[in-house]
Amino acid sequence: MTTTKTLAVVTAGTSDPSTTTMLANRAAARVTALAADQGVEVLTRVIDLRALANDITAALVAQHVSPDLQRAIDVLRDADAVIASTPVYKAGASGLFTSFFQVLDNDLLIGTPVLLAATAGSDRHALVIDDQLRGLFAYLRTITVPTSLFASPDDWNGNGLSARVDRTATELVALLVAGFRSVVRGDAWEAYQHSYGSAGGTELGIDLDSELMRMATGGR
Repeated sequence: MTTTKTLAVVTAGTSDPSTTTMLANRAAARVTALAADQGVEVLTRVIDLRALANDITAALVAQHVSPDLQRAIDVLRDADAVIASTPVYKAGASGLFTSFFQVLDNDLLIGTPVLLAATAGSDRHALVIDDQLRGLFAYLRTITVPTSLFASPDDWNGNGLSARVDRTATELVALLVAGFRSVVRGDAWEAYQHSYGSAGGTELGIDLDSELMRMATGGR
């Protein structure tokens, strides 16, 4: 019996063609192949942040979420795993990339396995993923795979990149096939701290009859 899982690919590449998008797609293809070997069909949904640049800015500045941005958010909400790929500018992740994840509901990605990828013009930026991105995704309470997927121009002509793609894809598939996200969101969801107005409405399950809530409402 074949199981179906959904993979969201988020790419912040701005050129056409984009090595950032190429790297994400390469990883997604390998995830799909490895999962198929285990009887799991992976449906891939791509979120191209370049097309959402104005919408992301409006969401940051005016808290207005456009229909297109909402559709992208919904794809992430329903994804069983995520590949997030960014170019590196001035020794840092793309502002477009970080802005997109900053506008998300804090609870949207709890327990979601994430493969982090980045491209840059020099190997000097290879630590950007571990130095900058892991903290952001830890805040969002995702589980990032151990191996960072980084590519500079020289990597595209060697065998080392293929080996890293295989390794990261294998790690992501292990979490995907095991159903890590479903277990966490099913068995441990209430153990996470949720902000009012977050959690897609599940925060309304707060016990309003607790001693703390009675104090907050004047002791009634």
